[in-house]
Amino acid sequence: MIWWHAVLIAIAGVWAGMINTVVGSGTLVTFPVLVALGYPPVTATTSNAIGLAPGSVSGAIGYRHELRGHGRVLLSFLPASVLGAVVGTILLLSLPPDAFETIVPVLIVLALVLVLVQPKVSAWVTRRRQRRGAGDADGGSMSAKGAVGLVTLIFLIGIYGGYFTAAQGVMLMAVMGILMTLPLQTLNGIKNVLSAAVNIVAGTVYAFVAPISWPVVALLAVGSVVGGQLGAKIGRKLPPRVLRGVIVVVGTAAAVQLVVQQL
Repeated sequence: MIWWHAVLIAIAGVWAGMINTVVGSGTLVTFPVLVALGYPPVTATTSNAIGLAPGSVSGAIGYRHELRGHGRVLLSFLPASVLGAVVGTILLLSLPPDAFETIVPVLIVLALVLVLVQPKVSAWVTRRRQRRGAGDADGGSMSAKGAVGLVTLIFLIGIYGGYFTAAQGVMLMAVMGILMTLPLQTLNGIKNVLSAAVNIVAGTVYAFVAPISWPVVALLAVGSVVGGQLGAKIGRKLPPRVLRGVIVVVGTAAAVQLVVQQL
């Protein structure tokens, strides 16, 4: 590996770790970087999942204060995320590489749309919360039907995360924000734990049966751990527009590059 490739991957890992903790779309930074440096899309995805998993754990630990008293909520959601991640990894490993390369630009565009609409979704959720009032410590007045629906959605997002991790955090924040009445910072902490679980499960499977670049994994792991702590401590102070701007620019470039490669 060329030295400046290593530096670029490590920097991308730091930025992705911070973005994953604050917003949840770090893969849209690291994945394009790896593809631009010549790594096949499947290898980029699998290496990315393993490399960013420590950063997800780091970000979750950084939100430990917001998660106090919400262990029951986490335990009710984690099985859905874990099972979804298993299904997603099976899909990635079972489908032909050509199928993945064809669908990835579509997934990137979907992720970019989610990143762009996230502020409006958050504003809508905030207005809804103000009308309904704050919920209790275990997730508010969500009905049994609503709880089943939320767990189902978390399972589906886990499948997406196991297949292609980009913007799963944005998806989780959207569905939890709509169906739960916990404070947004608490939901962000829950999101970080669920994303970490998906990345760990997917990364563990990929480590044994998928094409992996271990130097990339090591660089992303170190960078994302640093980024996860930065995201938990100071990343929330950065202008959201800056974070979203970087995500959109890099993600768009990745989608265009992959489409051009297929032509």
